[in-house]
Formats: sequence, C-alpha cells, structure tokens
Amino acid sequence: MELVTKLLLLFTFIQAGKPQEEEPDHWLQLAETELETALKRTLNTNKAKNVILFIGDGMGVSTVTAARIYGGQLKGRHGEESVLEFEKFPNVGLSKTYLCDRQVADSAATATAMLTGVKTNWYNVGLTSKARMGQCQFPKESEIDTILQQSEKEGKSTGIVTTSRITHATPATAYAKVSHRYWETDTDQKKYGGAGCGQDIAQQLIYKNSDIDVIFGGGRRGFYPNTTRDPVTNSSYLRQDGINLIQEWKVMMEDSGQNYKYVENTEQLRSVDPATTDKVLGLFGSSNMAYELQRDKGPKGEPSLSEMTKKAIQILQKNSKGYFLLVEGARIDHGHHDSKAKVALSETLMLDDAVRVATEMTDDDTLMIVTADHSHVFNIAGYPKRGNDILGVVNPIPKDWFPEDDKAYTTLLYGNGPGGVTPDKPRQDPREVDTTANDYQQTSAIPLKSETHGGEDVAIYARGPWAHLIHGVHEQHYIYHVMSLASCVGTQKNKCSVLINNGQGQINVHYSNIKEVTSGANGIDFIHRFETLELDYLKRAGRVPIIAAN
Repeated sequence: MELVTKLLLLFTFIQAGKPQEEEPDHWLQLAETELETALKRTLNTNKAKNVILFIGDGMGVSTVTAARIYGGQLKGRHGEESVLEFEKFPNVGLSKTYLCDRQVADSAATATAMLTGVKTNWYNVGLTSKARMGQCQFPKESEIDTILQQSEKEGKSTGIVTTSRITHATPATAYAKVSHRYWETDTDQKKYGGAGCGQDIAQQLIYKNSDIDVIFGGGRRGFYPNTTRDPVTNSSYLRQDGINLIQEWKVMMEDSGQNYKYVENTEQLRSVDPATTDKVLGLFGSSNMAYELQRDKGPKGEPSLSEMTKKAIQILQKNSKGYFLLVEGARIDHGHHDSKAKVALSETLMLDDAVRVATEMTDDDTLMIVTADHSHVFNIAGYPKRGNDILGVVNPIPKDWFPEDDKAYTTLLYGNGPGGVTPDKPRQDPREVDTTANDYQQTSAIPLKSETHGGEDVAIYARGPWAHLIHGVHEQHYIYHVMSLASCVGTQKNKCSVLINNGQGQINVHYSNIKEVTSGANGIDFIHRFETLELDYLKRAGRVPIIAAN
C-alpha cells in the first residue's frame, strides 16, 4: 500500500511538473490572447507631441532574437519564449538599409536617411548624395536639416543620448554636416584628409547647435586641448587648436541666460534638477562610454543608458510644445565588430531597458520608434535543444551534423571577423573554454581584423500617434517621413495639418494612383500624389478630400 501511495504521489508530481507547452490548450490560449489584442487595436491619429527614436546600432534581427533568448535565460527561463520591451509595440515593419552608393551600409549614411528623409552616400553626415566621401567643398545644397533641427524651429525641446562618443556617426548626424564621419576633431581632420575643410564635428555641436537641450554621451577627448589630460583615463585630449570647447559652451550658456549643467559622472548627473535646468551637457567617457559589462556602476562611474534616458525625458518634457529625442545603443555594433556576442547582447538588453523606462514615462501623445541602422553577419546556428545556453555550445550535435574537424561549435557564430581560422590559428574546440565569458570571441568563417556589417533588412517597431504607418517593407528614409507627419515637423508639416485627428470621426480610404485635393489652412488648394498609399484618417472638419482620377 505504501508503495502504491508513493507511485501515485510521484505520478501526480510528474503531471503537475509537466511542461505546460506540451498541452495544446497552452498554444490555443496564447493565440486567442494575441488575436483579442489585435482585434481591439485602434489607430492613434492624433498629433504626436513628442517623438523618441531609438537606434540600436547594428541591432539586426538575429541580434534581437539572440538578445530575447539571452534575457530570458538570465531570468531562469528557457529564453525562446521571452519578449523584449520593444517587441510589445503593436506596429512592426522592415527597413531596407542600402545606400545610394553601397549595398551594405555604414552608420553615418543610415542615420542620415532616418533623420533627414533622404538616402545618401557612404560616410556622409547630414548631407545628400550630391556630396561624396571626403569632399572638402561639397555643394551647399547638399546640406539638409534633420528632424531634430526642424523640431527646434517649431519650438520643441531636443536631446541626444548615446553610449558612443557624442561626435560619432549616429549622434553626429543629428546636428553636423560633414562628408567624412571621422572628422570628429581637428586632429581627426588632419588624419583623414580633411585639414582645412571647415569646422569639425565637435565644433559644429558647440558653435552651431547650442540650442540642443540635452546632450549625453562619451567623447570628452574631442572637446579639450591636447595640452591637458583626461582625469579618469589620464590620456591626452585631442584638440590641436588649443580650444576648450566645454568652456566655450559654458560661456554661451551664461551669455544667453540659460540654467545649465556640465556633468561627467553618475553622481553629477543625478544631482541635476530637471525642474531648474534648461540645458545639460554630459560627457561621461574620454572616448566611447564603457560596455555595460564593464561599466563602473559607482557614483564616480558612468550612468546607464536607462538613467541617461530618464534624465533626458525629465528635462525635455517640461516644454508644452513637446520634444524630439534620439537615443542610441551604440555599442551593440562595437561588440559585434569584435565578434564578442555576449557584449553585443548585453548592450541590446541595455537599450531595451531604456525603451522600458521611456515607455513608462510617456503617454499616448508620444510616437516611439525602435529600429537599427544596419545588421551584422551574426548567426544563430545548429540544432540545439530548447533552452540550450544561447552563449554555449550546440547541444546535441547529431552524428550526421558533427563538424568534419571533430570539434564542437557554438550556437552564435559570425560570417567574418577576428575569430576567423587561419593556418596559424586553427579552430579551437569551444568545449575546452568558457564560452560564456565576457570577452569570449565567437568563431568566424572569414578571418578579418574587424567583423563587418550585414546588408539584410532590419526591423522597425513603433507605438503611439501614426505608428500604424510602419506596416510593411520600407525604405529606411521613410522612418523620417513618419516622424515628420506624426509631429507636424519638417517635410510633412503641411500634410500633417490636413490629416491629424482633432477629435472628429475616422474613415478609412484606400488610394491607388490617385490625387488628393484638399483645402489648406490658408485657403490655398494643394495637390499631393500618392503612389499606392493607404491613409487611415482623412476626415477633419471642413476638409473632406475630393478624389480625382489620374
């Protein structure tokens, strides 16, 4: 009898502990929940008071997938079923990242596309494709304002938050106009053939873009004379022209009567009172900020991307007209270039946490877009079992699929990079090392000093006003036009004045090769041509569209 009781208890335990996923009802319930959510969706066609653009530098789809699994496993789960914060956004599309002159892109040209609304050439910062890389005297008409600069003209507050140097490719594109992304300082201009080619990127930030309200990132070395040294790294600063750009910025702030702060560490950032601060410049690293895995989390160290994002929003949200904020998780890209997947995935999770913070701090009047500038040649390979450590060795490896060199391999691999195999550097069996170490370098198929970007499409995730315009496969520059239309800023400002919901009823209109004629606010008719464009909201008081055939 005692044996029967024990067997019954054991059977009960096994049944209770049986994976929920083995039950068909589990999957049915998941599907029902997702369907109900989709069926209850309503379109937000109000004007976007605020716009936040998150760019995960190098955050391709495989990176998102691996980060999702890694994040789940850090919480003790299998990982595959996990959901990142930005994956909860209701609207998803794809972005085509090619350039006017390259099949596979760099970060300066892709950021230019997203922030100005036009594609451009390799290494261009804030310039159209009329300018060529390294062209000292590029055509004046190739300069184009960014949505950040256009938002300023509309009286909005603006900010940039990044974990790279503030003069690096993506953040620089928000404010600078140069034909070579590495012309960050006067020293860099000399190094990369740009001596005498006008103001460097750091100078342009201080002298031409002092209206930016929040500037957080790294890159102190580009703002001080090379006769002085960084107090944290003890390395020399870079400027050869003897100019102290930080002091120049402070003088400009004082002359304009701004309540300003300049900060260099976490403690100083936390001391900034958003209620009494108009402008803040924070440079938290001599060069790029530290990887999250290596970051000094003490008061004298560097703040996290989440903390910088939170402080930025607290300051910017005081403006009743709204704000534009660019947030970049820059070092995802750097981790991939070094073929160190754990670094890249940790940086991705840090960006995701910043998205969480922003989501909690904003309402339905804020358009949030999360995307990448480009991908990397980063792969999730093999046939590992469910819940296998994403940073580990593929397990099991079937006999028919075992490598011909009799060495196992990791789930995460690179198409090229510093982990490549050469005659002098045979492939190491990953079972003999700790593949979960912070500095572990994944194997690459082609040996290169630095792993390259990938050319496949990247994902776009959106929520908030007009987020439903992210709905398919888009050219990368389209992202700008969605932000422009939603916030009534820049190129799409006039169209926005017609389409934005002012509390009236909603209609759905499908267009295919037609013209829309409508009356503008000033009484002047204007015509817009749409080539197969769906507009989900057109009706507004006194402005019913007149449809005319081609």
